Amino acid sequence: MQFVPPTVRAATTSDLPAIIEFNLQLAAETEHKLLDREQLSRGVSALLADPAKGRYYVAAIDGAIAGQIMHTFEWSDWRNGMVWWLQSVYVRTEFRNRGVFRALFEHVLNLAQSDPEVVALRLYIDQRNTAARQVYSRYGLQPAGYDVLERAVESDPHDLSGALTSP
Repeated sequence: MQFVPPTVRAATTSDLPAIIEFNLQLAAETEHKLLDREQLSRGVSALLADPAKGRYYVAAIDGAIAGQIMHTFEWSDWRNGMVWWLQSVYVRTEFRNRGVFRALFEHVLNLAQSDPEVVALRLYIDQRNTAARQVYSRYGLQPAGYDVLERAVESDPHDLSGALTSP
């Protein structure tokens, strides 16, 4: 069977249902978390409507959306440049090992390399996701020596019920 190479393009609002489904699958597969669909929908919609928040790209094979990648922005005063954070990376199971991630990553890397303000690509990964870690290392993504810490900014910092639930 001959594989058709994926094509990558900027996501549009018509991709919203696929992106929501991919993010639901991503959270379930990698972190065993159940995302709130309505909150997720509002979050993805907000990003698609405002490129200053970040950008989604989708890969398609034979017209079917096969995967996605998103990047957001962080200004580094130390490096006087922009760091693009890769997020929401997902490839549908039936399209894995067909060059989808490679096409998505290379697309974003090429965009970053053509922007003189971008100094690095970064991503965070669940510590238990060894398969993804192996894939990412093949593309030059290595531990940066930092741990990611977080505190919710809500009235009760321990109540994350509006964002995530465990199945």
